Amino acid sequence: MPKINTSSSGWLADISLFYEKRGANTKLVHREQVGPLMVQRPFYPETGVAHTYLLHPPGGVVGGDQLNINIQVAPHAHSLLTTPGATKFYRSSGAISSQTQNLTVERDGFLEWLPQENIFFPDSQAQLKTQVELHKDAHFIGWEMNCFGRPVLNEIFENGFVTGRTNIKVDDQLLLSESMYIDSIDEIKHAAGMRHYPMLGNLYIYPASEALEEKLRTLIDENFHEQPELFGSSNPICGITEIDGLLVIRYLGHQTEPMMACFSTLWQHTRQHWLGKLPEVPRIWAT
Repeated sequence: MPKINTSSSGWLADISLFYEKRGANTKLVHREQVGPLMVQRPFYPETGVAHTYLLHPPGGVVGGDQLNINIQVAPHAHSLLTTPGATKFYRSSGAISSQTQNLTVERDGFLEWLPQENIFFPDSQAQLKTQVELHKDAHFIGWEMNCFGRPVLNEIFENGFVTGRTNIKVDDQLLLSESMYIDSIDEIKHAAGMRHYPMLGNLYIYPASEALEEKLRTLIDENFHEQPELFGSSNPICGITEIDGLLVIRYLGHQTEPMMACFSTLWQHTRQHWLGKLPEVPRIWAT
């Protein structure tokens, strides 16, 4: 378990989860936790897949809070993790909050990392770090959705900063290092970095194949051009890139629901492509 900086005046939260294949199902065989991060007992709406809800009872992250999430999936195990709601990073008077995620998938393991969005209130100060370590024969689907300010309330992220780093490695070889730096969005920075969109999302899929990439490109085209009513008047931007066997889908938008609808559609069809059937959608998303 990573060391926690106990000098912080905020909440210190650390959770480590280890999943292993036992018989027909994947089991959560080991759990360590410190502070206000916890999980419900895994349940099985589909055979063999452990669905787990990651809970943060305080309901939000304030300056000085530190959240560390460590997930390990053993060979042949299959785990899906999500959250019951958005993670909210509140205003800070100066202390920096942090969220670190370490995700490891061993040979023939399968991890679906599907948290709901992060919302950064104006004047929040946050550092995000995600490290994904995959065996070349593992499967991984994961996303991150970030909302800066609260656009539904016409609240702009005018002050504060958010930094982020996502690294994805396969057999210790770095495939992707994605950085983010949002510093008090003004007209010039906003236009150059996010094209005036308040929401940024990334969906990562490994391993890629030509057939899967073509399928997802077709779905994106259908969603954006044949179902414009899904997006209302928000006019989002979405594109797909293949990087050394990793598919990266990037999304800029104004609303959470269309981004979630797009990503969840791509996730479901990726799972169908790999396993031959559509997955069970986590019920918590509908509440």
